[in-house]
Amino acid sequence: MSKKVKVFTLMLAFMMIFTACSSSGGSTDGETPPGEPGGSKDKVTLKIGLPGSYEVTSKEIIDGFIASHPHINVEIQEAPWGDFTSKIATQIAGNTMPDVWFQENATILSYGQRGVAEDLSSYIEADLKADEYIDGLFSAKTPEGKIWGVPHGINPIALAYNQDVFEKAGVPVPTDDWTYDDLIEASKKLTIKEGDKTSQFGFIGSFSITNGWFPWIKQAGGSALDDTLTKSRFDDPKTAVGLQQLYDGLDQGYFADIDFLKANGGELEVFASGKAAMYFLQYSLQVNMNESFADTNWDVVKIPKGVDGKRYVPMVANTWLVSSRAKQESKDAAWEFLKYYLGDEVQDMIVKTGSTLPVKKSALDQLKDSTTKPLNKEAFTDGINEGGVTLDENATWSEWRILVQLVVNEIMVGNVSVEDGVKDIHTKVQDVLDSSK
Repeated sequence: MSKKVKVFTLMLAFMMIFTACSSSGGSTDGETPPGEPGGSKDKVTLKIGLPGSYEVTSKEIIDGFIASHPHINVEIQEAPWGDFTSKIATQIAGNTMPDVWFQENATILSYGQRGVAEDLSSYIEADLKADEYIDGLFSAKTPEGKIWGVPHGINPIALAYNQDVFEKAGVPVPTDDWTYDDLIEASKKLTIKEGDKTSQFGFIGSFSITNGWFPWIKQAGGSALDDTLTKSRFDDPKTAVGLQQLYDGLDQGYFADIDFLKANGGELEVFASGKAAMYFLQYSLQVNMNESFADTNWDVVKIPKGVDGKRYVPMVANTWLVSSRAKQESKDAAWEFLKYYLGDEVQDMIVKTGSTLPVKKSALDQLKDSTTKPLNKEAFTDGINEGGVTLDENATWSEWRILVQLVVNEIMVGNVSVEDGVKDIHTKVQDVLDSSK
C-alpha cells in the first residue's frame, strides 16, 4: 500500500469515529435540532412601531408575542400619536422605519401606492380563514385586489338614544327597522323650544365625515366616490339629497348645531345630559360615556336603513402594515406578529378594552354577554356584518377629504347652498383623483 493511500485510510477512520461519537442518531447534549418541535431558530429582529404607545396597543399583547416567539428579538418604537406620525414620515424618507406599524387606514392605502407597504394578500390566503373574520379584515383592500394591511381595530357607528328623554316625551324608542325619515320625524317631536331658544334637540347634527355627512349621503343613495374609487360622485343628485336632509335638520332647528354643542360642553355632554335625544355614536366613545356619564340611561340600535332598504354603517379602521422595504426575514417575523394579533388570544383581549372592535367573529360573539352600557352592542357588531362600509378611502383620501370637509362646513352653517357646494366639491375631488393617476 502506498504512503498516500495509508494516510487517506487513516483520515477516513478518524472521520468515522468522530461522526459516530457526535451525531449517532441525535444530539448528545440534549438539545433539539433546529426545525424539530421545540428546536431553536435563527434569531430575527423585528421592529414594531406603536403610535399612541401602550395606551392604544395593550402592553399585554406585545409581551405575549415576545413570550411565545423567543426566536424573534422585538424592538419597540413608541411615541404619542402626533409625534409618531410626524416621525414616521421622516423615517420613510430615510428608509429607517419600523418593520411593522399602524396608522389610519387611508394613510396605509397611500403607503401602498407609494411602495412602502407590503401586499399581504398572499399571506392572508395562505394562513388565515377569511370566513372566520368580518369583512372589515379587508379594509385596506384595493379594487385591484391588493391588501396593504390588516386592522388594528374597527370603530363603527350606531344610533345612540337617551331613554329617559324618549320616555318623558312619550315617543317610542328607536328600533333596528327605523329609516332616516323615522329619525327626522322623531327628532321633530323630541325638540323643545322655549321662546326663541331650544332647550332640547331630537338629534345631534354632526357634520364631520364619520358620524355626519358620509352616512347621510350613503343612506340617500349617494356616495363620495364610485366603486373604482377613481371618480367623484358628488355630482350625483342623491348625494345632494343626503346633504340637504342634514342641513335642513340644522337649519330648521331639530338637530343640535355646532354653536349649541360648543356652548353646552360638546357632543357627549349634550347627549348624556338629555339636551339631545339621539346621536350617531362611534363604538370607542362608549368608554368615555361609561367613565364620565355612568348614570345616563342610554342604549343603541343599528344605524337607520337607507332609501333602498339597505343599511350603511361607516366604520373607521386603524391598520397595521408591513414595510415592503424590510428584509424578507423581518417581513416573515412581522407577519408572525400580525397572525398572533389576529388570533383568538389577542382578539379576545381587544374585546375587553371596549375601545375598538376586533375583526374575528368568535371574539365579537363575546359581546352578547356584556353587561356594560350600551347593552345592545350587537347594534355595532350585527350592523357592520350587515352593512359595514369604509369611508370611500383610497390613496388620496387624506387630501380630498379635507377639501370636502371645508365646503361641507360652509354648507352646514348656511354660507353656501347645497347645490353650489356639491358642484364645488365634485370639481375639487375629481381634480385630486385625476392628479394621482
